Amino acid sequence: MEFHWPWAFFLLPLPWIIRAFLPPLKVEQAALKVPSLSPWRLQNSKGGERQTQQNLSGWLMPLALWIALIGALSRPYHSGEIVQMPVSGRDLMLAVDISQSMEIEDMRLNNKPANRLAVVKQVVSNFIEQRSGDRMGLILFGSNAYLQAPLTFDARTVSTFLNEAQIGLAGKKTAIGDAIGLTIKRLQDNPEQSRVMILLTDGANTAGEIEPLKAAELAASNGVKIYTIGLGADVMEVSSFFGTRKVNPSRDLDENALREIARQTGGAFFRARDTEELQKIYQFIDDLEPTEKDPEIYRPQQSLYHWPLAIAFIISLLIALQQRFNRMPGGGRH
Repeated sequence: MEFHWPWAFFLLPLPWIIRAFLPPLKVEQAALKVPSLSPWRLQNSKGGERQTQQNLSGWLMPLALWIALIGALSRPYHSGEIVQMPVSGRDLMLAVDISQSMEIEDMRLNNKPANRLAVVKQVVSNFIEQRSGDRMGLILFGSNAYLQAPLTFDARTVSTFLNEAQIGLAGKKTAIGDAIGLTIKRLQDNPEQSRVMILLTDGANTAGEIEPLKAAELAASNGVKIYTIGLGADVMEVSSFFGTRKVNPSRDLDENALREIARQTGGAFFRARDTEELQKIYQFIDDLEPTEKDPEIYRPQQSLYHWPLAIAFIISLLIALQQRFNRMPGGGRH
C-alpha cells in the first residue's frame, strides 16, 4: 500500500495542538451551538463496565474517527504489477483501394476463384496481426479517401474494419492522390523515421483533387515513405457468346505512376498478380527494421481511500446514534 498524500498524517496531532494552545470555549459566549461529546461521558462511573464505556465513547471512538478521516485524506492506493506498453516500431498507414474494379475475380483463394478485395482482406489481415508493436491505421479509398481507423496499437480493430469494407463503399473511381494526401495529414506529426504508407490499388488515378505525383512530392517533403502495390492478374479467361477468350484484367493499372511514387518517397513498387505474390510482398515489408523507441511502462493503481472513508462514516453514525440515545428520557441510565 502506498499513499498519494502521505503528508496528511502530519495532521494527526492537530486536535491535541488546538486543545493545548486555544482557550476553552465558554458555552454562554458561543454564537453557535456546536456538537459536544459531553452526553457520552457518564457522571457516575460504577464498575469496570461503565469505565470501559466511558473510555470507548469519550475519546476512543472520536480518535478512531479522526484517524480514519486522515487515512482517507492521504489517498491510499495499491500498485499492481508492472505492465509494459507496446513499443511502436513504426506508424504504418494502410491505404486499400475498394473501387468498383476490386470486384474482378482474377485471383484465387483456397483454390477457388475470388475477387481482388477478398484476397486483400485475407492477406492484409494476416499482415496486421503480425505487426505487434506498431501503430497501424487504415484508409479506404475509391472516388474519395476516408480514414477508417486512426493510428492505434489495436490491430484487431484495424483488421475488423478492413474485413467489413465493401466494394464501392467509397465510390466507383480511384483517388490515389487523395489517399496519399490524407496519409500525410495523419502522419506529419509523428517521428520522421516511422512514417510509412502501404498503398494498394488495382487501377489508375481517375478521381480526387490531388494528382498522385504531386502528392508523392508532398509525402517526400514530409518524410513519408510509400510502398506501392499494383494488384491484378495479367491474364484472365472470360466466357462470351463465341467461347472462352483471354483478356488482361489489369490493363488500367498505372504501374509507371506507382513506381514513381515509390521512387520519390524512398519506398518500393511491387506487382502482385496472384495471392502468393501478394503474401510475399507483405512478408518482405514485414522485415523492415523497426524504429527504436524507449519502452513505456506503467503500474495500474487501485484507489483504497473509500475504505477508511466508509469506516469514518460508520463511526460518526454510531456517535450520532449514541448521542440521540443519551438525550432520550432515561437514556444511558442503568
